Amino acid sequence: MERFVYQGTPSRVVFEWGGLSALPAEIERLGAQRALILATPEQRGLADQVARVLGARAAGVHAEAVMHVPVEVARAARDKAAALDADCCVAVGGGSTVGLGKAIALESSLPILAVPTTYAGSEMTPIYGLTEGRLKRTGRDMRVLPRTVIYDPSLTLSLPVPISAASGINAMAHAVEALYAEDANPVISLMAEEAIRALGEALPVIVRAPSDREARSRALYGAWLAGTCLGAVGMALHHKLCHTLGGTFNLPHAQTHAAMLPHTAHYNHTAAADALTRVARALGGTDAADAGPLLFELNRKLGIAAALEQIGMPEQGLDEAADLACQNPYANPRPVERTAIRALLQRAWQGAEPA
Repeated sequence: MERFVYQGTPSRVVFEWGGLSALPAEIERLGAQRALILATPEQRGLADQVARVLGARAAGVHAEAVMHVPVEVARAARDKAAALDADCCVAVGGGSTVGLGKAIALESSLPILAVPTTYAGSEMTPIYGLTEGRLKRTGRDMRVLPRTVIYDPSLTLSLPVPISAASGINAMAHAVEALYAEDANPVISLMAEEAIRALGEALPVIVRAPSDREARSRALYGAWLAGTCLGAVGMALHHKLCHTLGGTFNLPHAQTHAAMLPHTAHYNHTAAADALTRVARALGGTDAADAGPLLFELNRKLGIAAALEQIGMPEQGLDEAADLACQNPYANPRPVERTAIRALLQRAWQGAEPA
């Protein structure tokens, strides 16, 4: 029997169609009285809806979250929470909003309640990220793990199809890397394979029929599992590359993960053959070499941009990206070699199939 360590994360999950109505009771359960509601500017309307649901428990709305959590945005949010005497934060939205809540919790220890509207998965992890001087710094701290997560699939109905697709593949990336993490364990590996299967089945349906309740629910279920994987084990090359591309070149988070995943999976397919065979099997393939091409084909079916060039990556930045990715690399099954990484980035920039 293999040796492993499994450490569960202490968060409460409420999964229910229409589950937003449970938010006041969940805040009361934490013993909180004044909730600062966080959102992006684009989701101000939903934040105001949440404020109405909370009534007197809503201390205010701060709809200023942006990608990659710049430190100046984090400081402004912490100041707003202190000025309003908030005793908890409700993060409504995707990874950017949850990330902002984590930045507040990192210094103030205010509890976070998350209401995800995308498939990012950040809500299930003690991982935070802050960007300063074009470099994204990540870390783990249990203070930033949301105490309660309310998954309400009805809130994902308004998520545009392109964002739904990219966000779903972003979630899938967490599960793929969890299968070959250096601290992988059987429990998380079961969750990871099920997450990949659920997302792989649900996302094409969402693209064809965005209002399909069953597909929306199954995708959010897959995202919950994938986020749990991300929070429980370490990540590898894929996340290192995406953190580099996002933090340094300000590329869109989910689209970057989606474009890179076929290439990073293929990079590792011989060094982590058992893990990548499980990825391929969950997507309808048979062996590890199928994983990267199947992910590439899934992106094509979902209408996701295959090329980093299409999402704003300058070709002249590829050398810098390769250098940064090879500095202090995350643990990875295959050695992180600068020449190979540079070639991988070139193919991803062009939108070529993984090879």
